[in-house]
Amino acid sequence: MKQGFTISRRACLAAAALACCAPGAWAQGASGAKPIRMVVPLAAGSTVDAMARAVAPGFGRASGHAVVVENLPGAGGITGTAQVVKAPRDGLTLGMISSNHVINPGIYKSIPFDSLKDITPIAVLATVPLVLAVHPALPVKSVAELLAYAKAHPGALNYGSAGNGSTLHLAGELLVSETGIDIKHVPYRGTGPLVTDLIGGQVQLGFVSISQVAPQIKAGTLRALAVSTAQRSAALPEVPTLAEAGVPKYAFDAWVALVAPAGLPKPLVDGYAAAIAKAMASPEAQAAVAGQGLMPMALGPDAAPAFFQSELAKHQKLVKQSGATLD
Repeated sequence: MKQGFTISRRACLAAAALACCAPGAWAQGASGAKPIRMVVPLAAGSTVDAMARAVAPGFGRASGHAVVVENLPGAGGITGTAQVVKAPRDGLTLGMISSNHVINPGIYKSIPFDSLKDITPIAVLATVPLVLAVHPALPVKSVAELLAYAKAHPGALNYGSAGNGSTLHLAGELLVSETGIDIKHVPYRGTGPLVTDLIGGQVQLGFVSISQVAPQIKAGTLRALAVSTAQRSAALPEVPTLAEAGVPKYAFDAWVALVAPAGLPKPLVDGYAAAIAKAMASPEAQAAVAGQGLMPMALGPDAAPAFFQSELAKHQKLVKQSGATLD
């Protein structure tokens, strides 16, 4: 995955036009006197929420609107995203979503919107590297040793996740798929209980976002074997990728993206793409990226739709393999 913003020529022109106009003048149909509602379909304190709150001030300055971040959690992001897709196409309601958006269609039997057709992708802002962490009592210090141990003790190891169909679950499923090891999945109700039991040794391993276990890795209460992304993480530069560690086709990460309802006028899309690119360069956003262990990615509106489509296909395959389906 490429780092740094990939913005179309139209978005660059929109940015130039934005600099020459009064605040809000470029946003056709969106009054500068009205705030933009940025819906986060996940709980306050989540990585997506942290990103939304970090970019909101800069996005507001660049677009000429006040930005109000609103958390509407529920059903893995479905509840809040449903509010976004049903909103008027005036540019005053946007959504800061996660990769759950392309996982949910395989998890839930019924969703009140189409994950591709009912949104307008504006930008994919960053990826969320995961770290494969093990309890230090497990006698392995590398991925190669973990795979050898798992193959010598089929079914003996448990890996935890934040729940059936979560990104942490699918990251584990991809490892199983790529290596053929036999390890058991233990779903938790969120990342907090998972990390607690991983530290306590109730589960031996799991994929977790780096920001959530960096202190434990530093203290030695957890051992980092590899990161899930195709590139190493600046937060753990000494830790290899899974591909480097002997699983050559492995690459998995969660991500954060800014979207709007389907059919948003092109001038608004390009203007918002330019505004979010400017916001991502702000000190607030840079601090959030570093603090959350994120990797800037930020595909613009020309590339984002194809990315969404490929991610949907990839995750649906993993969901089917995992057997994680909810009513």
